[in-house]
Amino acid sequence: MSKLTRLFLTLLLAACGAPKPPPPADTVQPHRIVSLDYCADQYVLKFADPDHILALSPDAGKGFSFMRNAAADIPTVRPIAEDVLLLKPDLVVRSYGGGPNAGSFFERAGVPVLDVGWAADFPAVLKNTQRMADSLGAHERGVAVVAETAARLAALKQNATGKAALYMTPTGVTSGPGSLVHEILLAAGLTNYQTEAGWRSLPLERLAFSQPDIIAASFFTAGSNHIDAWSPMNHPIARAQLTKHKVVPLEGSWTACNGWFLVEAADALAKGAAE
Repeated sequence: MSKLTRLFLTLLLAACGAPKPPPPADTVQPHRIVSLDYCADQYVLKFADPDHILALSPDAGKGFSFMRNAAADIPTVRPIAEDVLLLKPDLVVRSYGGGPNAGSFFERAGVPVLDVGWAADFPAVLKNTQRMADSLGAHERGVAVVAETAARLAALKQNATGKAALYMTPTGVTSGPGSLVHEILLAAGLTNYQTEAGWRSLPLERLAFSQPDIIAASFFTAGSNHIDAWSPMNHPIARAQLTKHKVVPLEGSWTACNGWFLVEAADALAKGAAE
């Protein structure tokens, strides 16, 4: 490992915060866990023991779920209060499942709720990953996942190319600064062709005279988010991007939620840029 890589890894881990000490031995760990949405499913499947999971969301095994293979033999439950309470969980894990009032409802019913929360960049993602691991009784597993992901990010920084990448979806949406997609592009050692902040329609006028080096194509093989009559992807300039430039397909499961697995998208982009 080079001095530059060690320095980056040290700074990244420092930004994430020092790993928390393991919880006290007498801390009660959850043994009857219910997950309400597929973002929560990822953390539950990664850090909870399978025999401690009562049920996952109905989307846990879908193609856009990163941990879908681990969900194969685990029951699912609709994120409906009555269905969940019948299972008598000792922990409910959620991101958005059950609606905006689900957290307070289950708390009033005496069921602890663990919210996945939001993370705006990779240091925050890794810090959140450790928090979720600790809350699910898997401190050491969390430390290992965070360390491995940080090391992969450090290696990507060392091999940065600085090429311009345009993120594209079948609905003609792209993303600029202020999103995790932007952070993925930067982590891959690329620059973001889309300079305007937030989620926006493809900049067709700019694409007519200024071209990216790489297309980060997400969800094009998912069988969803279809191109319709009103999508910017129907425009010849937009369609041409998929044939004129290097295209790196991104699996929806890599980017659909904020989690350690975002590094898979960054890794694929970095490898595509180096080819």
